[in-house]
Amino acid sequence: MAARRTRGMTGSDLSRTSTTVSTDRAVGIAEQLHHECSVLLELYRKRESLPPDVSVSDGRLVSVPPPSSQLDTRDKIWRLHSALLQCRSLMERAIAKEGEELDDGRKTEYTTQRRMVKERLSFLIFSTGELLKAVDGTMGVTPSVEGLELDGPSVLFELKVWIYQIYKEVDYWTKTAITTLQALPSVSAKERVRTRRVRSLRSARR
Repeated sequence: MAARRTRGMTGSDLSRTSTTVSTDRAVGIAEQLHHECSVLLELYRKRESLPPDVSVSDGRLVSVPPPSSQLDTRDKIWRLHSALLQCRSLMERAIAKEGEELDDGRKTEYTTQRRMVKERLSFLIFSTGELLKAVDGTMGVTPSVEGLELDGPSVLFELKVWIYQIYKEVDYWTKTAITTLQALPSVSAKERVRTRRVRSLRSARR
């Protein structure tokens, strides 16, 4: 019966159904990513023998407009999407620098976890991009990653701390994604209103 219902739906119906659940799906991805980030941070700290209270800069590595209650739904999603894109660029650079300076080329639990986090982050970026389309109709301007500090320090210990800070940044924005997305019922509500309107029009035509 589920298969017959799906075949009976039009393309626009499927699009609306997909958008209605996309916020919950994005939250689920973010929650899983948050857990995976926590594991990655611990594996990396132990791998590089960093102390539990290792000190990192208080400043954010990602550059986006400050949060504000004045931001509408689109701007909130765009801000989050931009931050996550920057996180991925930072993580890609961290992995490259680690390969140049620290990695011995062996596959370990840490390298497996690192790949998992990077892939899950890409899933979350895709999901927030889909949400952006849902509220705006288009992706709009792609957020820029220019101006990010991607070179990293040259001193070995500082490089290790820099990589750790990047993982902390991914973790921070993952937690921000959870709270931001959970506070966006308007995305699903908007789609439910559209669905009801379409159903009403179809009933009227019959």
